[in-house]
Amino acid sequence: MGRRKQKQKHFENVELIAAGGEGHALAKIEGKVIFVKYGAPGDIVDLEIVGRKKKFSLAKINKIHHSSDLRVDSFCEHYGTCGGCKWQHIEYAAQLKLKNEWANDCLQRIGKVEVSEILPIVGAGNTQFYRNKMEYTFSNKRWLYENENLAELEHTNALGFHAPGRFDKVLAINKCWLQDDLGNEIRNFVYHFCIEHNFTFYDLREHTGLMRNLMIRNTRKGDWMVNVIFAKDEPDNRELLLNAISQKFNPHALNYCINEKLNDSTFDQTFISYKGNFEIQEELNGLKFNISPKSFFQTNPVQAEKLYEVALNFAEISKNDVVYDLYCGTGTITCLAASRAKKAIGVEIIDEAIQAAIINASINDITNVEFLVGDMKDVFNPQFYASHGSPDIIITDPPRSGMHPKVVEYLSEIQCPKIVYVSCNPATQARDLALLDSTYKVIKSQAVDMFPQTHHVENVVLLELRS
Repeated sequence: MGRRKQKQKHFENVELIAAGGEGHALAKIEGKVIFVKYGAPGDIVDLEIVGRKKKFSLAKINKIHHSSDLRVDSFCEHYGTCGGCKWQHIEYAAQLKLKNEWANDCLQRIGKVEVSEILPIVGAGNTQFYRNKMEYTFSNKRWLYENENLAELEHTNALGFHAPGRFDKVLAINKCWLQDDLGNEIRNFVYHFCIEHNFTFYDLREHTGLMRNLMIRNTRKGDWMVNVIFAKDEPDNRELLLNAISQKFNPHALNYCINEKLNDSTFDQTFISYKGNFEIQEELNGLKFNISPKSFFQTNPVQAEKLYEVALNFAEISKNDVVYDLYCGTGTITCLAASRAKKAIGVEIIDEAIQAAIINASINDITNVEFLVGDMKDVFNPQFYASHGSPDIIITDPPRSGMHPKVVEYLSEIQCPKIVYVSCNPATQARDLALLDSTYKVIKSQAVDMFPQTHHVENVVLLELRS
């Protein structure tokens, strides 16, 4: 039997020609697509192939011969290892241009739809410290940097983010540039306190240890929420830590949860208020919204306001309109629409989100709104339409996977005069628009940057019935 031909792994002086998927740069070698980690369009580099798929390969940069004009120095000590903020080596103006091109390319290449007007992308004023929620994981097996020797370490406990592709390894974080710096102080205090008091850190394979997760939330007016998730009930240690947090930071809300399950999700768990309030409150577009430990809420409130302004401007809601809000979450858009409409109806699959939406409407004295819980493909049907009346406007903001085909099909059938489609994934949005193209034409499109230093972008489109 002959020996299998070894595929070439190293390539020299390769030009990166565009931005690709998942924040990687794109190169083409002999017609084959190569996605390059932490590259920038315009770089000329030496590459090493680190993964192969049927239609593309994944590569890392071994040497940069010529740096792209788009390149800037990264600012985070964890850059390149953490897996977040993959675009911090690209200047922000270029980030916006690349995101805008990606959103528009999806419409044209995937959706193959014509857009009457493409508006400029809405950029962010703050490109650092813009998030209001961070979640960290405790682990007794931290990720080691290349220059670290396991034998020289006092311990391998970590509090930080999962290392990319490793569910059982956590990267210890010293400073994250995404949330206000007080969040770093809280996280580092908790970490050092647990080390000093010999608290056991969670083993993600064996499911042992006390300390499991830490969630920190804050508002623009300066209220903070600290949520500590323990893996088991050790009352003395729990109170020791929570009292220390309270004395050091006096957060507006200090809560805890005991999660004994095998997975980290806490949406089916009960959080208990330890000191202070159970919730914090944020204001968006003139309305107030309560945020509990498990609330679904936009993590960049400044840009969220801009996103909602784009959506509402596209919708042009009048006081006689009935508005459907599909995939409504905690009812933010539903409440904003109801303040302008005759009636707004929100639908969401997650019961906790709907309960929060009802409360949010109540605290804002909004009475012309209704919320329903259920899977959109099952709830949004002819019976729903007959029961709630003909909508004048539909606003839809589905998850990254886009709308279920049954929902898209029914949108075509009921022929609502106007649809505003808000998406966190322009690719699946474009796929859905292609299915709607025979019934609707795309009037406007505008991207909004919710997450600077990453490749992610939101896109809003306005659809109107074809005549």
